[in-house]
Amino acid sequence: MTRFLSDNAASVHPAVWDALKSADSVQSPYDGDDLSQRLDEAFGALFGREVAVLWVATGTAANCLALSAMVPPHGAVVCHREAHIEMDEGGAPGFFLHGAKLLLADGEGARITPDAIRAVIDPIRDDVHQVQPHAISVTQANEYGRCYRPTELAAIGALAKERGLGFHVDGARFANAVAHLGCAPIEAVGPAQALSFGCVKNGGMNAEAIVFFDPALADLVRYRRKRSGHLQSKGRFLAAQLLAMVEGDVWLDNARRANAAASAIVAGAADRLLHPVEANEVFMRLSAPEREALRKQGYHFYDWGSDAARFVASWDSDPAAAEALGKAIAAL
Repeated sequence: MTRFLSDNAASVHPAVWDALKSADSVQSPYDGDDLSQRLDEAFGALFGREVAVLWVATGTAANCLALSAMVPPHGAVVCHREAHIEMDEGGAPGFFLHGAKLLLADGEGARITPDAIRAVIDPIRDDVHQVQPHAISVTQANEYGRCYRPTELAAIGALAKERGLGFHVDGARFANAVAHLGCAPIEAVGPAQALSFGCVKNGGMNAEAIVFFDPALADLVRYRRKRSGHLQSKGRFLAAQLLAMVEGDVWLDNARRANAAASAIVAGAADRLLHPVEANEVFMRLSAPEREALRKQGYHFYDWGSDAARFVASWDSDPAAAEALGKAIAAL
């Protein structure tokens, strides 16, 4: 059985296991331990600027807590209608933001542009009878495996500044985006105020980071993290995973491996691709009989509607298996 279901199911990287073992000693509880105290410096070095970093256990919590610092209960977040916060977080944004609304924008390949954002917010009257936008959220790499270029992020950031809106990046697969773009990490996040930095999909066990480029926002979220049940008493184990990822460039090496495996799958896709492959996800047209034929060969993946499939490569995907899958698809 060869799994290309989800990078959420990938194994934990050995460096993370080693870090967890090393962290298993008596330390200050919550985030008072030495490892948690190192996060700001480690991520500051990664992004080349001052940051404040908080760990949480899930990407949903990372996204929603970050947005909670920008959006009041009577406000709204602009995002693509296919965004993870809209489609796959079970109403968590409304829960964490105490009723705030998501305003859904359109855009090719699940990407939004300044014009798409304006189309959503410009018709809103500036009065108490309508929900007012307070933030923009984009996903990098996004739900269809597409990446925002630095110039595109800069344009969205300029609009956010012009309109007085917060700017958040859901970076569940941020590492894959950086690996594809070949740019500095700060360029792949643009002028955002907060980034949900993915770890679990990229070789971590149960740790994600909220990176605040506006450190003042972190002071507010520290309280909200506790209130939401995400202040773990042994936070050093979450911090250890994040440090193991970023201090040795494991995060980027893992993403390159995953992206390379996705590229091997693409080699057999021909004209089946639904979206350009810019990270570690591959979407392609496959009929029901074709999908069944692949499953009989031992490949596991998700159906994507009635006539398509999604394949997700992970840091630990076997390159030979990815290449074999590409050949199996070409032979259909």
